[in-house]
Amino acid sequence: MVWMRRLLFVAVLSCGLGVPGSVVGQDEPVSSTCYLDGWGDSLLCYRISVGADANAIELSVTVAPAVNDAGREPLYLLAGGPGQAASDLAPLLNAFRRINRERDIVMVDRRGAGLSAAFRCGFEREMPADLQSFSRQLAQCYLRRPQFAEALSSRQAVEDLERVRKTLGHHRIALWGGSWGTRTALLYQQWYPEALSALVLDAVAPIDTKVFLTATAAERAMQRLERDCARDAICAGFGDWRSELDQLLANWSGERAAQFPDPVTGVRGAQPVPRWVLANSIRTALYDPAAAAQLPYAVHQASRGNYLPLSGISGLFLNTTDSMAMGLTFSVACAEELNRITADEVAADSTGSFLGSAFFDLFYSGCQAWPVSAKPYSAPEERAHPVLLISGEADPITPPDYAERQLVYLSNKQHLIVPGGGHINSGRGCIPDLIARFLNAPQDSLDQGCVAEIRRPPFMVDAFGPALGKGVGVERQGGQR
Repeated sequence: MVWMRRLLFVAVLSCGLGVPGSVVGQDEPVSSTCYLDGWGDSLLCYRISVGADANAIELSVTVAPAVNDAGREPLYLLAGGPGQAASDLAPLLNAFRRINRERDIVMVDRRGAGLSAAFRCGFEREMPADLQSFSRQLAQCYLRRPQFAEALSSRQAVEDLERVRKTLGHHRIALWGGSWGTRTALLYQQWYPEALSALVLDAVAPIDTKVFLTATAAERAMQRLERDCARDAICAGFGDWRSELDQLLANWSGERAAQFPDPVTGVRGAQPVPRWVLANSIRTALYDPAAAAQLPYAVHQASRGNYLPLSGISGLFLNTTDSMAMGLTFSVACAEELNRITADEVAADSTGSFLGSAFFDLFYSGCQAWPVSAKPYSAPEERAHPVLLISGEADPITPPDYAERQLVYLSNKQHLIVPGGGHINSGRGCIPDLIARFLNAPQDSLDQGCVAEIRRPPFMVDAFGPALGKGVGVERQGGQR
């Protein structure tokens, strides 16, 4: 069930300027002209050798060169997952055009991801419907490359990033991290503070935070969706759709699970859809405000036996995680996250949430088949680099509380909270301009007034989408719903 595999692995889980980002006295490495999907301009591509013996590979490094060489530090983009490729962040360059005018933007595919020897396990072809089959397939993948699996880690990613910085001749760099990329950025800040000028962290996963305990965050995101729906005249017409969702999940089995349609064909799938898959697909929809705006209508329809709208929402994410390398995902998640989470913590996190333990169960099951050693972090030390934090108010995995309460060791930070925002908000509204202003003058306080103007997309009113005019939704509140 290819669509099941794809929707489950959405990304998890992104000092003054001083010295310009120029060379440090070594020859320029050889590059070639290349292109990436989502960005129309030409790029510079490098291949940089790292590792030794069986773990030796060439890192893929892609650079969007500055339009005007103003001597500013380059901005490195760090992808999430863990397991996503930085080269798949190329569409973000469109939002960062202002930044790119005077700065190189660098994308490094970390070892085991994207164009840097992606460690895939075959789940892009088919995702088993039961966790036991999933674990067996994952175990077979591990046995094909056990040394490579053990070597992959955040420490390795940071060391490789430092190797790239030196090879490209950058004296200091700025980092943008998204989701798990924020964890990588924070670790780089700990280990190479002298090489860093500023940080932009979008959807923050602090070093000490157990972000794979996501049920409580997902529940709070759902509650914010409920609140905003109740304040909307159109959406409020769906009544108590949240209770309908709870009943749907509580009674999800047998014929209901078998009737759930494939989001591409619209016909009944060959296998029943398990509850843990359905719950995760609903959680995934909360990542994107446009998808979340469709949930009340889709749940209301599903409670009446029409599962097509809910299936269609899961189909929105079919192509978002093709770059996720599952070998890398589990090497990092099992060694750095799952091993430090207790059963009591899972129970406490799951209680009262629509998600329950559905997200954690997938990774717990996988880590039983992926026996990498634990790789704990040291307690973070105080740092004074300028840091811009960006959070979505309704992020279902890295809520604003993480940035507000769990980064006390960062003494020079500003925080943007996007109303109704989901997971990753760097491309929304005025946020790209604020990021550009921050990077150019990181010691200055930003005027955040424009952030409050960012709104959720309009709620879906029926199969045709949102209401297009005043009163349209009211007219359709009868039989159409």
